[in-house]
Amino acid sequence: MSVARQSSFYGVMLACSWLSTVPLSAAEPKVAMTAAMDQRADEYWNIAHKIWEYAEPGYQETKSSALLAETLEKAGFDVKRGVAAIPTAFTATAGSGKPVIGILAEYDALPGLAQEAQPERLARPSTNGYGHACGHHLFGTASTAAGIAVAEQLKAAGKSGTVRVYGCPAEEGGAAKAFMVRDKLFDDCDVVLHWHPSSRNSAGDASCLSRAAVKFRFKGTSAHAAGAPEQGRSSVDAVELTAHASELLREHTPDFTRIHHTITGGGGAPNVVPDFAEIYFYVRHPQSEVVKKLYPRLVKCAEGAAIATETKLEIHYLGGTMEILPNETLAQVVLNQLQSLPKLEYTPEETAFAVRIQETLAKPVALDQLGKVFDSSGEVTKGSTDVGDVSWVVPTAGFSTTCWVPGTPAHCWQAVAAGGTTLGRKGMLLAAKTMATSAWELIEHPDTIAAAKKEHASRRANRPYDSLLLPNQPPPLDYRNSPVP
Repeated sequence: MSVARQSSFYGVMLACSWLSTVPLSAAEPKVAMTAAMDQRADEYWNIAHKIWEYAEPGYQETKSSALLAETLEKAGFDVKRGVAAIPTAFTATAGSGKPVIGILAEYDALPGLAQEAQPERLARPSTNGYGHACGHHLFGTASTAAGIAVAEQLKAAGKSGTVRVYGCPAEEGGAAKAFMVRDKLFDDCDVVLHWHPSSRNSAGDASCLSRAAVKFRFKGTSAHAAGAPEQGRSSVDAVELTAHASELLREHTPDFTRIHHTITGGGGAPNVVPDFAEIYFYVRHPQSEVVKKLYPRLVKCAEGAAIATETKLEIHYLGGTMEILPNETLAQVVLNQLQSLPKLEYTPEETAFAVRIQETLAKPVALDQLGKVFDSSGEVTKGSTDVGDVSWVVPTAGFSTTCWVPGTPAHCWQAVAAGGTTLGRKGMLLAAKTMATSAWELIEHPDTIAAAKKEHASRRANRPYDSLLLPNQPPPLDYRNSPVP
């Protein structure tokens, strides 16, 4: 099939709706909520696809944030923009009284992963190079849809309860939720729910890695690299030494440590000794206490490089995120709801797309995984998320649904591609329904919330929340900008 014909075919896929067979007249609250979301499926997909096309960097999601906030405002939510000194963060609240159910929404994209909704590597030329390789366009939209469904059902049933959607920017390295926690935006919540796009459906009391992020900037002295090398002091040499030292450091770190980097600025011509260079690091471990001990050791690598190259070092600490504090009580509620909803299925056209994607994957997985729900209890994922900080101040539970072709890892072009088609749409709607029905289950069973709070207090009994943010540290609103010498 030619690229032009593929584009036309997948454009038709995007226009198709996926409507439930559940009657809209049903009076049972969960059925009514899921039916309402089916009825608005096209509207929600249009929102998600717009955000997919915007593909905005962390802390710069102006259009994405505004679209979700306006959608919630039109649905009757009280929206507060620019919370926690973050222009693209917001809260949207509906209902009144207890319980207060928080729902997290994300919408930032990743650099270097612009991609068309095609089963081959084909960058979108009209973007800034960013792409939704972690599916946050689906994340934010599904959370918005779930929040609206719960708010409408609270009103229809005349029940006490508050639902609050949190617009959370810059999850990818910006740690926005940690700043929102610091501003006490979650203090009145009883429970918080979240989800994430994935290549499988899963729920359970899983955790993740804690993470610290830092940029080391070196300033040297420029000179002609051949004519007067003795007059130059290379900032790139400092970056290379830092990177090498970090590789040696990794040999002497605790098990499960992850230290990785990318060079975000490094000169422009071989015959000019570069006077500016920047290297960007993550340090991760399942325990934040270990991350706190590893970070100063990484700083020594940079300090040593600066001494060796006679350059000046500037340290730009971007903050850090905690590991998720699991909550088995809430996780079981979410797992039950995810298991009770209709299974995902692909059409023949979607299957053909998936097979094409699988041909590009290192570890493809059988497509029959679509109909399975995995129990992720006890798992520690190798990624990091600022949801971790939220989980330390309020009982929190999350899950994932299949929005990408089974076997697709996050942060790759294949995830961007699938997220722009009906594969992403189906997973997004399943997530919205799971979140809404889980919230309603908790609203109807306050004893479950009480049990979740008791478990949360027990898990935190000997360990208070200790943020990885520095005292008075402002949100790093420019962390996605190009380095400036």
